[in-house]
Amino acid sequence: MTNSTLSPEVDLPAVKVAETPEPPVFASPVEERLHRKQRLASAFRLFAKFGFSEGVAGHITVRDPEHDDHFWVNPFGMHFGHIRVSDLVLVNEEGKVVEGERPINEAAFAIHSRVHMARPGVIAAAHAHSLYGKAWSSLGRLVDPLTQDACAFYEDHSLFADYTGVVYDMSEGDRIAEALGSNKACILQNHGMLTVGQTVDEAAWFFITLDRTCQAQFLAESVGKPVLISPESARIAHRQVGNPRVGWFQYQPLWDMIVREQPDFLD
Repeated sequence: MTNSTLSPEVDLPAVKVAETPEPPVFASPVEERLHRKQRLASAFRLFAKFGFSEGVAGHITVRDPEHDDHFWVNPFGMHFGHIRVSDLVLVNEEGKVVEGERPINEAAFAIHSRVHMARPGVIAAAHAHSLYGKAWSSLGRLVDPLTQDACAFYEDHSLFADYTGVVYDMSEGDRIAEALGSNKACILQNHGMLTVGQTVDEAAWFFITLDRTCQAQFLAESVGKPVLISPESARIAHRQVGNPRVGWFQYQPLWDMIVREQPDFLD
């Protein structure tokens, strides 16, 4: 009988730990624009797949790489699950459509234009009326560090506790941007959630995982009193799972999946 136990003298091969890939770098604004638009269209398809669509509500934007006071956004009234690259609309700093065939959601401009203006480093922003996100928003609370995934938002999200109706007023967009501050996410009380990032990938991923974080906290609190992660450990986990590079990387498997399942969005 062969003994499979390794003796102390046996040298085991070193474990190779893969380095996290970096977001791509582009040779021209034309290449980068196409990349950003493709990622934007993919995010809408994924939001539809995850059930984040709610009629005509919701929008994701990405700053144009050449004209940084312009951003690309979904056309008003088109289902997230139908959006293609060719459907995306370019809007200038005054809210006028400069490229595209359809109008935009006024609320999208009121919110996103002010966020992009207040945060020059924000390339993309995502807002939708997802089921768990809007349910959580009605509590007027931040999410707690209950899980490793939740720690991505530890001391990195805020609350906008001033719902006054659909956001058409630019001044309310300014107040949302102020409430967001330097954070990656904001709970819009009685409304929904907003996330931002240095890439579409990052903003979309953090929206997806924040919605699931809200769901997880609902489930945990429905059966008992959850045990919170300590502040020290939550801060360590935040550095590990809440940084922009990891946010971008977490989105890559979702990109691969949606490209394989729904390649028509690239049209």
